[in-house]
Parts: sequence; structure tokens; C-alpha cells
Amino acid sequence: MLKYIVKRVILAIVTIWAVATLTFFLMNMVPGGPFLSEKAISPQATAALEAKYGLDKPLFQRYLTYIGDALHGDFGDSLKQRGRTVMDIILMKFPVSARVGGISVLVSLIIGIPLGCLAALKRGKFLDSLISVIATCGIAVPSFVICTVLMYVLGVNLNILPTMGLTSWKHYIMPVMALSFYPTAYIMRLMRSSMLDVLGQDYMRTARAKGLSGVVILFKHALRNAILPVITYVGPMLAYTVTGSFVVEKIFTIPGLGGEFIRAINGRDYTLIMGTTIFLATLIVIMNVVVDILYKIVDPRIKLK
Repeated sequence: MLKYIVKRVILAIVTIWAVATLTFFLMNMVPGGPFLSEKAISPQATAALEAKYGLDKPLFQRYLTYIGDALHGDFGDSLKQRGRTVMDIILMKFPVSARVGGISVLVSLIIGIPLGCLAALKRGKFLDSLISVIATCGIAVPSFVICTVLMYVLGVNLNILPTMGLTSWKHYIMPVMALSFYPTAYIMRLMRSSMLDVLGQDYMRTARAKGLSGVVILFKHALRNAILPVITYVGPMLAYTVTGSFVVEKIFTIPGLGGEFIRAINGRDYTLIMGTTIFLATLIVIMNVVVDILYKIVDPRIKLK
């Protein structure tokens, strides 16, 4: 187990380094520059700004400097928000995105797992068909369409929920609904197919032959094995709720990291783009490592190599 964890951590470090390297060189290949604006500045002013932020140095030297600083958690200063570091912006904005995304993940698991189990138990019946239709719609419809429908129905027509900001618990309802709709639908389909496979195993027939109740069979014997694919999906799902929240944050005017990332792209704030990308990639890699380890904890029969 310890050997496997060490190997996964090393692989995670290599992955993060590859993402950081690719992001750095891609940013420097983008035409134009961070100091371009509608009002042209003099070449002398541009040269002074490039010297201030180290953009006048050779590319490989800047790469080594950037990677060295990033290892200490320093992604440099923002090129547009003068006097603020990239890490300060991330630490201030990410908790907002994390709250919305975290609540969405919990809602997806709480709703998706029971409904997927219920669809498997009621296979071929009306309830199974209804859940399948909802799951298909949830996977097919993008989040920005869901945002628009929610704002029109709940915010404009019924006027029962606020449509902008994040200052009270009511402000969380529509963003969480929009973010959790797709992962809930995916978990429902995943849980249904996995549960159907488990319910057909020999040990499930033995449990039914012993006279165990359906609830005991479902939650004590079947769920633990059927939930393994859902655990695998938790890592990518966290990535979706964080990166997918960029669009949702923009629509609902949520002061999270997504809005800062979009503004950084529009303003060519290269350091903020690179820092945010590396930060999110690190988060995704860490969650995938945790999920791989949880696999062994949930099912000891799995052999880690």
C-alpha cells in the first residue's frame, strides 16, 4: 500500500510539472502582449514594464525562474491588478468557488446515488423510465442553458430567488442546481448500471435465499460494491464542478475564481492565467490520487500495483 502511494505521488508530481511546463510555453506563444490596450503606449514604457516583470529575459531563463518560484507557492504578480500577487487573488477567490462546487458535489451524491439504486430496483417499470429520461436530459443539456431556464423561471417569472451575487443562502440555490444537474444525472446512470450488475451476482442470490430484507441486501451487500464506479467519478466530478463553475459564476455574477480567470484571459494577464491553471490542475491531480487510495479502502479485494 505504501509503495503504491509513493508511486502515485511521484506520478502526480510529474503530471503537475508537465501541466506547468505546457501552460508556461503556450502562454508565451500567444500573439500580442499583456500591455496592449486600446490606448497605445510608447515603446519605452512597454520596455520598462517588461523589465519590471522580467519579460525581457530569455524564455528558458524565465521558465526556470517561474518553476522555481512556483515550487514555493509564488506564481508572481498579476500583470493587470497592480500590487496584488496571483496567490493572493487565488486564496481570496477560490473559497467562494469551492463552497459552490462543494455543495454541488454533495447534492449530486445525495440525490444521484439513491435515485440510481431505485432505478435499478425498479428496472423496466415507470419509475426506472422516468429516472432514465431525467438522467439523459441532465447529461445532454449544458449548464448555461440550465442557468438561463432557472433564471427565467425562478428569478423572473416566479421572482422567488435572487439571480445575482452570493450574499445569502438563497443566492446559492440556482448556481448549485445548475452545477449539480449534470453530475447528478451521470451518477444516476452510473449507479443504475453498476447496481444492476451487482444484483445479478451469486452472493446477492444467496442473500435473498437467506431471507434478508431488500433494504439490508441493498445497503449492506450491494451498495458497497456498486458504488466503486461512482468513487472513480468523484475526482473528475470535482474538476467539473470547479471548472464548470466558471460559466455559472459569470452568469450569476458570483465573485469567485471563475470570474477572475475569465477576466485574466480577456486582459491577457498571463501570470494569473498560468497560476490559476496550475492551481486547478494540482487540485484535480490530488483528488485523483485520493480517489485511487479510497478504492483500496472501500474494497480490500482490489490489489494495488
